[in-house]
Amino acid sequence: MLQLENITKRFFAGTVNERTALDGLNLKLGEGDFVTVIGSNGAGKSTLLNVISGRYTPDEGQVTIDGRRVTRQAEHRRASRVGRVFQDPMAGTSPHLTIEENLAIAFGRGQRRGLGLAVTGSKREVFREELKSLELGLENRLQMRVGMLSGGQRQALSLLMATYAKPAILLLDEHTAALDPSRAELITRLTGEQVARHHLTALMVTHNMQQAIELGNRLIMMHEGRIVLDVDEKAKKNTTPEHLLEEFGKIKGATLSDRTLLD
Repeated sequence: MLQLENITKRFFAGTVNERTALDGLNLKLGEGDFVTVIGSNGAGKSTLLNVISGRYTPDEGQVTIDGRRVTRQAEHRRASRVGRVFQDPMAGTSPHLTIEENLAIAFGRGQRRGLGLAVTGSKREVFREELKSLELGLENRLQMRVGMLSGGQRQALSLLMATYAKPAILLLDEHTAALDPSRAELITRLTGEQVARHHLTALMVTHNMQQAIELGNRLIMMHEGRIVLDVDEKAKKNTTPEHLLEEFGKIKGATLSDRTLLD
């Protein structure tokens, strides 16, 4: 479903500020895999997602999504196959449009668009049913502008919009980090439910090690642009944050605190 082969991405190449964000990285996800990604700041996690989405073009290597090589394909051309939820709740929706208008745009992704009404009565019924799964009462607020919603509500809506069209790959970029603990817990639960419901292939970056352990069937740790630890489903069941810190300490050659890894 997703294959990255020898991906290298440099910034400020040829200058004194040159930095290698991804260094010959290889990663393969099968259909239905849900992989969580951890690592310290500067490990290359966000760059990894940006290369997959098409925002960045790698300097070397190949990106294959759903059996198609898309290495040089622009981000908007990949949009029908790649869903994404960002850390910033403001990033995944259009605040000046209503809930139903946002959903109409997202639900029509990848489909041929005609000149008919964007929102019909039958579509509204579909929207209401989908929104009920969020358990936030948004199914009764279809006419409300999204800019009036709370951060947690907007992030839940972004998640629904990103998953409904069943993208080939779903990218979750620290999408609970900006929320208060109760909302973060809700979005975490909804993420697991939506991924399972649509049988999606997903890659989720998080700084929360417990979240990384509890969600998905595989966990990878990144450091200096490379994958330095890959924990499969069986081993993941017996993994703890302390185990991850110990592994990271071996890589860094130092004893690390939980805060050191997450900051």
